[in-house]
Order: sequence, then structure tokens, then C-alpha cells
Amino acid sequence: MKLIASASITALALFSGVVAHAAGPHSHGEKPLHGGVVAEARDMDFELVAQKDKLRLYLRDHGKKIDVSNATATLTLLNGADKQEVSLVPQGERLGAAGDFKVAKGTKAVAVVKQAGKTITVRFVLP
Repeated sequence: MKLIASASITALALFSGVVAHAAGPHSHGEKPLHGGVVAEARDMDFELVAQKDKLRLYLRDHGKKIDVSNATATLTLLNGADKQEVSLVPQGERLGAAGDFKVAKGTKAVAVVKQAGKTITVRFVLP
């Protein structure tokens, strides 16, 4: 009986360590290069720079810029009950839009990026 209890405790301890590691951050350690907030999806890094008059979305793959000339994105900004959808189009090395945007601390943003026949959804919370 002691052997079963001891084995169960050992297995639980090992499993807990694996779960804690799996639940930890899996980021490539990418830092914001443009003053925005970085999120990861499908092994790519996305940096969202959100200002009241412009939105910019930068895409990187292991630190390398991704060509966005044929990409598009829809960005949904969520502030409580307020919802604003914005189309982002290529602007040089990034996707972007200009206008009047409701961005504040805690704003949630969901970007749906379409590029090279793939669709990637990435979520942000503005600091």
C-alpha cells in the first residue's frame, strides 16, 4: 500500500511539473520593435501598434520581417460593449489603417490576418 501511495505521489509531482512547464510562456522572446504589444500565433510574432489615429500590425517569423504586400487583415477592437472593426492593408513593411480608433488601456484586439492562402487569428490586450 505504501508503495502505491509513494508511486502516486511521485507521478503526480512529475505530472505537475510537466503541466506547469506546458502552461508557461512559449514566446520566442520577441520584444516590441515599434513600441507596440507582441503576441504569438502559429510560430509567428505579431506586433500591434495602436494609436487613436492609426493602427499598425507588423509580422515577423523568428525575428525576420514577413512580406505583407499580398496580405490583409481585419482588426476588431473591443472596449466593454463597444466594438469597432477595421480593415488593415499593406503599408510598406506593415499592415495598417488611419482613422479615428477607440483605443485605451485594456482594449482587446483580435486580428484575422490572411496571407498566402492562410488565415491566422491573433489576440492582443493593450497595455
